[in-house]
Amino acid sequence: MKPEKKPFVILTGPTAVGKSKLSIALAKAIGGEIISADSMQVYRHMDIGSAKIMPDEMDGIPHHLIDCIDPTEDFHVVLFQKLAKKCMEEIWASGKVPILVGGTGFYIQAVLYDIDFTENEEDTTLRMELEELAREKGPQYIHTKLAMVDPESAQLIHANNVKRVIRALEFYEKTGTKISAHNEMEHQKQSPYQFQYFVLTDERATLYANIEKRVDDMMQAGLLAEVRKLKEMGCKKDSVAMQGLGYKEIMAYLDGECSLEEAVYTIKRDTRHFAKRQLTWFRRERDVIWIDKNVFHRDDTEILNYMVIKLEQEKNKWK
Repeated sequence: MKPEKKPFVILTGPTAVGKSKLSIALAKAIGGEIISADSMQVYRHMDIGSAKIMPDEMDGIPHHLIDCIDPTEDFHVVLFQKLAKKCMEEIWASGKVPILVGGTGFYIQAVLYDIDFTENEEDTTLRMELEELAREKGPQYIHTKLAMVDPESAQLIHANNVKRVIRALEFYEKTGTKISAHNEMEHQKQSPYQFQYFVLTDERATLYANIEKRVDDMMQAGLLAEVRKLKEMGCKKDSVAMQGLGYKEIMAYLDGECSLEEAVYTIKRDTRHFAKRQLTWFRRERDVIWIDKNVFHRDDTEILNYMVIKLEQEKNKWK
């Protein structure tokens, strides 16, 4: 007999592909609750730039890990994993199915394969030294240091993602092992869950057009005022929360480093690049079910029916 595994669904894909709306329909269809796998939506007061789903859009479906911490606090994959696993246990206890929804691939991987981060967590002296180095010499300097010892990680982690660059460097300095090799080894573990891993995608031209429109809509909705308020609350340019797309660019404008037009251009450009990196990440994952919206005529009902069928097939395998 196969060991009993708890059901777990993942719905991910690049930014602006339409995950939120589909996830609510899926939750209704299978009796699920949604856990956000988004590194920005976890922050309070960061609604517009994170494209956060609002309570009146949730259609009665409980959403977890949204509006959990203040933007002056740090949030990282280890804390996300801990909180997500707690939410999953609570959802199973209520007889529902947890659905992890969002585009932060490393967060998803950390939960799905229960990646072990413990050996990197106790002594923070080196981390503090690297953080100081990043402040003094800039993100590109420490990213170059990472590229010298772990080119695979440097290729996957953007230079502006200072937190992850530092974690990768710290791991190498402490263990003599590349974090990319460690993560690959962890990734080869079998998932402790009975899962289905859906990746929603669309043709590039449509995806990029959606990104352009989303950024324009964010600006009209008041992104500038939102970032200005965050700055007044004490958020600094190097805060973890301010590394999110849309936030760091508007912060640069408020600091007089560029014009507003240049900031908006940079948000659009970098969000397109981010979507491309997300797709690259998901192509590296195993046991993924790709859902090309173009194949389904962009009909959410068709897509939902396909997902439900796939989930039923998986359930039958485990009976």
